[in-house]
Amino acid sequence: MEKSFCHRVIRRFCGERDGSVMVETVITLPLLVWALVATWEFFEVHRYRSAREKATYTIADLISREQGIEDVYIDNAMSLFDGISNDNGNNQLRISVVVFETNDPDDANDNEYWIRWSEVRGNGGFTALTTNDVRNSFDTLPIMNDGEDLILVEAASTYQPVFNVGLSGNVQIDTRLFTKPRFTEQLCYEAQSCYQAPS
Repeated sequence: MEKSFCHRVIRRFCGERDGSVMVETVITLPLLVWALVATWEFFEVHRYRSAREKATYTIADLISREQGIEDVYIDNAMSLFDGISNDNGNNQLRISVVVFETNDPDDANDNEYWIRWSEVRGNGGFTALTTNDVRNSFDTLPIMNDGEDLILVEAASTYQPVFNVGLSGNVQIDTRLFTKPRFTEQLCYEAQSCYQAPS
């Protein structure tokens, strides 16, 4: 008797169709809205990063074509970076010239990098690079010929998520690009000697 009663109740519950659309809507609508918002937010993070990578490539390409630059040029490079990235947010730009030097050609361990010059624009955590920062940066800088210059352009920006969909707080977006001077062996900065020895 109990078994047939349970079967009847279950059969009646499964056959009931009244209100099922409302229940399904209440269950699925929040998930659909979250999925839509999360998709938009993650796409926006990638768009934000892509714009900064393009801006970094552009700045590096412009600087690589110069024979010498000064403060105004770097200030304008920062303005161009902000313009390409399409915001005046918390962006920072560091431009450095790194030199590779082989002290003893027979000893592979007697090589080092040094900074010819380094400049920072914008607000954030960047400071100008020093020779001590890059002296043994063999993992992060490419192999170069003795005395060769390398232009290193780095940018840092902070993405602030619009919605809380799993991105924790502000997202740090860093881009880094290096290139060689195109038309000269060394890229001079203002009144500094281009042949300045490492300090």
